[in-house]
Amino acid sequence: MVSQTEQLLLALMIGVIMLGMGSSLTWRDFRRAFKRPQAILIGFGSQYVLMPLIGFLLAIVLQLPPPLAVGLILIASMPGGSTSNIFTYFSKGDLALSVTMTTFSTLAAFVMTPLALFLYASRFMTSEISVGMGSVISGLIVMLIPVIIGMFIRRRNANVGAVLELIGGIMGVVIILVLILSWVPRNAGLLATTPWQVYVAAAGIGAVGFFFGLTTATLSKLGFRRSATVSLETGIQNGPLALSIVLLSFTGALANEIVLIPVLYSLFIVIISSGVTMIYRRINDQLQQRAVALL
Repeated sequence: MVSQTEQLLLALMIGVIMLGMGSSLTWRDFRRAFKRPQAILIGFGSQYVLMPLIGFLLAIVLQLPPPLAVGLILIASMPGGSTSNIFTYFSKGDLALSVTMTTFSTLAAFVMTPLALFLYASRFMTSEISVGMGSVISGLIVMLIPVIIGMFIRRRNANVGAVLELIGGIMGVVIILVLILSWVPRNAGLLATTPWQVYVAAAGIGAVGFFFGLTTATLSKLGFRRSATVSLETGIQNGPLALSIVLLSFTGALANEIVLIPVLYSLFIVIISSGVTMIYRRINDQLQQRAVALL
């Protein structure tokens, strides 16, 4: 289902995206975030409390077979994907908050992702279907290294760091599109016979995440711009990392079955995020125009 070429592209994508994310950060960003931690804490709760629970409930309601349920809960337990930074930028959200939230969710993933898998995926695991925590942690460590390198580069040369930040974001979107264009035609037969429940799960986890992220942040009175940012951070998960963990943990037909929802999620999330971003951008523009009119 996922060819060796596509696996190499995934590895390249993770490295470039994480390098770009690290290049966008300085230690001042962390200090600034801790001074006003409300949005980050709300995003953290949405990311690691709401999303795994939503994945678990969707698996139950849709009566997914164990391999697909594990794949759904795995994608729901991932840290935020840095693709959210690109969509936040185009939606005119709080980009600094988005990047900081992505970083914090990535660092927290060392504890929270294995914990979420233990709490919610254990029900569906058997002796054959078992996500190795070693594979999860290994994937996270590999992902963290380019972040640290990027931060070091930014500290040494801010201009180079800014260029890497831009390249990382653009390359992430480009490689996702390349993977989609290569994977979908090659697996057309599989997609034609895939039950509707699988499509609902793959598209629904991101869409429901957007809704609850926005609702939680709005009820916390963060203001629309920051609430939209939390929404995008909640719904957009690190799909490539989920794919890497599946390919590290499983082989053969079982890997192809478990990886189906993370692959479809990565396809749908780009489409759904584009629509959501257009809506958020329009609302942010209207709010900005009203603010200017009041001056």
